Amino acid sequence: MSTAFCFDLDGTITKQEVLPIIAAEVGLSEEIGFLTEMTIRGQIPFQMSFRLRCRLLADIPVNTVADIVSNVPVESEIVDFIQNNPGRCFVVTGNLDVWVSHLVRRLGCGFFCSHADVRPDGKLGQLTHILRKSSALRELRGGYSRLVSIGEGFNDLPMFEEADIGVAYGGVHPPAREVVDVAHYTVARSNALCRLLNTL
Repeated sequence: MSTAFCFDLDGTITKQEVLPIIAAEVGLSEEIGFLTEMTIRGQIPFQMSFRLRCRLLADIPVNTVADIVSNVPVESEIVDFIQNNPGRCFVVTGNLDVWVSHLVRRLGCGFFCSHADVRPDGKLGQLTHILRKSSALRELRGGYSRLVSIGEGFNDLPMFEEADIGVAYGGVHPPAREVVDVAHYTVARSNALCRLLNTL
């Protein structure tokens, strides 16, 4: 049986949510933090929240944001699992390719993300695609007989509903109640998560 492991990025592979880190570096912590928290709780639809957050960050050079993201700390044990299973692991994130691609490429696995243009002045242009996480899993369905989703936020719920097995991961903050309700497993530490994944 071929299994694909589909990881959320923020607060799962990374030890912190990415957008609040960007916001802290550019002086927008309060605004971005509020939107991020409301999105994690499911109080604002992801697409609406994401458009608002991108608008707030539109004047920050894309390369500046990409450099900040590249330095976000990651869970080493989860990264090791991904790098030991590159053909079976995928990052599924709503974040923009122009912001996170350097970080994700270091992992050496496939990834699905949102897309945006970059303006001639190096700043964020038009959003051309906002990822629906369920669509990413449906795309993988043709190549794998079993899909495992790993995440914690409300915006991961469509990924869990599409997967055969869902793992709610609370390494950074408690997973959303809605995710826990549909998950097959709930774990709170990265070593426990990797031990579980190695049995699936």
